[in-house]
Order: sequence, then C-alpha cells, then structure tokens
Amino acid sequence: MIDLVVFDLDGTLVDSHQDLAFAANALVVELGGRGVSAAAVVKMVGEGAAVLVRRALAASGLDPETPGALDRFLAIYEGCLLDRTRPYPGTIDMLEQIAPMVRLAVLTNKPTRATGRVLEGLGLARFFDPVVGGDTAFGRKPNPAGLRHIIETAGTTPAATLMVGDSPVDRQTARNAGAAVCLVRFGFGFSFAPGDLDGTESIVESPGEIVDVVAR
Repeated sequence: MIDLVVFDLDGTLVDSHQDLAFAANALVVELGGRGVSAAAVVKMVGEGAAVLVRRALAASGLDPETPGALDRFLAIYEGCLLDRTRPYPGTIDMLEQIAPMVRLAVLTNKPTRATGRVLEGLGLARFFDPVVGGDTAFGRKPNPAGLRHIIETAGTTPAATLMVGDSPVDRQTARNAGAAVCLVRFGFGFSFAPGDLDGTESIVESPGEIVDVVAR
C-alpha cells in the first residue's frame, strides 16, 4: 500500500515551460546571444537552473560558463514565474482526492525560493509537506538523498512510496531510492526512447489517473 506520494513540480504538477523559456531567452538576449525556441528550452529543463542556464547559453552561441549568468537568470525568472505557469488541468482535483489517503510532498530540482512562490501563488502549497528544492544540502535529482529524506520524515519506507514525475531524471531518482514510480505522459519532460522503460512504471495520461494508481 502507498502511504507517501512525492511529486516533481515542473512538467508534473505545473506547466511552466513558457515562463522558463521567457526567462532563458531574456537572459540570452541581454548577453548578446540569439534566442532559442520554447520547445528547445523545454528539452533543457529537469536538472536544475544551473544546467538550464548552461544549456541555453551554449545553444545560443554564448559561453556556458558566463560569470553571473545563473544569478541573473534567477532574478529574471523571479519576475515572471507566475505569468503563464498554471497547474495542469485536473491537478487540483486530483490532489484533493488523494490528500485524505496519503501524505504528499514535493521534490524538485527547482530552487527552493522559486518553488515556494509557484506553489503558494497557484494555491498548491497547502497540499505538501515537506517541499525539497534542488538547492538544498540533499543535492539534485537523480541523487536520491532528497527523496530518502522525505521518506524518513514521513516515517514510511521506499516500498510504500510513489514518486510521480515526467522525466528520466524522476524515474532514476525513484529507482535510486527504491521507490515505485509513476510517469505522466502529459508532462513536457516525458522523453523516453524505446527500451528506456521496463514495464514496472505506472504511466498516466492525465492527473486524474494518478488517483487510480494511488488507490490500487
């Protein structure tokens, strides 16, 4: 039986790709580079802000190690992170259904401050405790330390934990911690090649289907 469900944020609970793309391109243009498409930025998301910035700069013909680029990106993103970001349709209803059944937490590679602002601004913070960002001492996914910390805090076990995410990074994090995994096909990070999955994953087409995965 599952008694803890740990969610990824970007591409799983919320569709944030437009605000991330806007901030990345604003940084690139400010530094004199050429902008990249939102679709290209989406493929750069998932391993934390520092990795996203390096990838965006490299794709734009700029030095990926440009001093101060990460801090400037975070400042730009802070100003736009709730402009277009929204929960995926059905997400709040899904959370309201499973909240009485299991404990809920968030594990994301997004910085803690930005994560808190998104969750608060979209009315999602009330569902989750704890919330672990990618700039903590636990490191970034797929390092399982953050997930193990959440499991320990909840007083449960990996076998009773479900990690819900959209990307190979989320899948590997769950595997590294010994937890079950549910992948959301609607998320912008869902990019699995044939052979990447072994059949033990639950795969859902909508947030509502997560209720069924938790219940069974």
